[in-house]
Amino acid sequence: MTYPAGTPTRPLRLIWLQSGGCGGCTLSLLGQQEPDLVTALRAAHVEVLWHPSLSEATGAEARAILDAAADGTQPVDILCLEGSVIHGPNGTGGFHLMAGTGRPMRDMIGAIAAHATHIIAVGSCAAFGGITAGGGNAVEAGGLAYNGTRAGGLLGAGFRARGGLPVINIAGCPIHPGWFVDTILQLAGGTLSAADLDEWERPLAYTSQLVHHGCARNEYYEFKASAEELGDLGCMMENLGCKGTQARADCNTRAWNGSGSCLTGGYPCINCTAPGFEEPGHSFSATPKISGIPIGLPTDMPKAWFVALASLSKAATPRRLKENAARPTPAILPRDRRKEGA
Repeated sequence: MTYPAGTPTRPLRLIWLQSGGCGGCTLSLLGQQEPDLVTALRAAHVEVLWHPSLSEATGAEARAILDAAADGTQPVDILCLEGSVIHGPNGTGGFHLMAGTGRPMRDMIGAIAAHATHIIAVGSCAAFGGITAGGGNAVEAGGLAYNGTRAGGLLGAGFRARGGLPVINIAGCPIHPGWFVDTILQLAGGTLSAADLDEWERPLAYTSQLVHHGCARNEYYEFKASAEELGDLGCMMENLGCKGTQARADCNTRAWNGSGSCLTGGYPCINCTAPGFEEPGHSFSATPKISGIPIGLPTDMPKAWFVALASLSKAATPRRLKENAARPTPAILPRDRRKEGA
């Protein structure tokens, strides 16, 4: 990567490591648009020292880069981790050794983190343990600064990087590439402070709103016209486990792959930006209820108000929405009443 002549300061040097995960956050990142990823990194004046998918260096050459970062001889401004930290079996870290070294990957992560100016947990696995920590967590997976909702993780409670910030948790499964680019640009501009992070140290740039905001199904939600099966047009909160009214992310106002979101694609929001989302205690596509009332109510909404408003909404549901909600395509279309016979 080259930079324009006369650039006043050296680039921010970034290292990206992968451990217990699927690599989906990297795949999502490669889909960055307007601008593309390379242009975005160039605009942020970021030099990628090493990334397992973007870099040509491999084998001994890659190990030399990482060793220099780990002993502090190679300055690292931004350390990114994708995937959870693997501590198993029995706390040895032996389930994930760094290739060609016999050394637990978690030790390399910790060594570079000790020298890095900023640290970013890329995805919910690196932030909280995520999917890798689910199902009994046989591999003893955890996050950089959290294990689920418990502070600690690999780096310990109260950890601060050399730049003064905690681990920045860009949680999501996977992340939206724009969330990462926004964060990098803020770091490059020196404008990201602790006040720009929420209670889980997620950037407010994407967690200051709910997934519900901008949902294409909001008209159905307003009248509690509910979908009954995946693929139906109606709101998926009442029957299909959608947590869009509780989940914090801008998924429905910042299009994925240039066009949509999980909800636009017909699948309920599973709140993948929150710690512990991987084990909700029920099917992702089923809504747990007590006496017919969903357990997970919209954020900030008292139960009594929800019950009262839901009853009123159902009573006022237009026939068009009631008929269309449990269908994959609309049976009744909107009509202008001024037209005779509408």
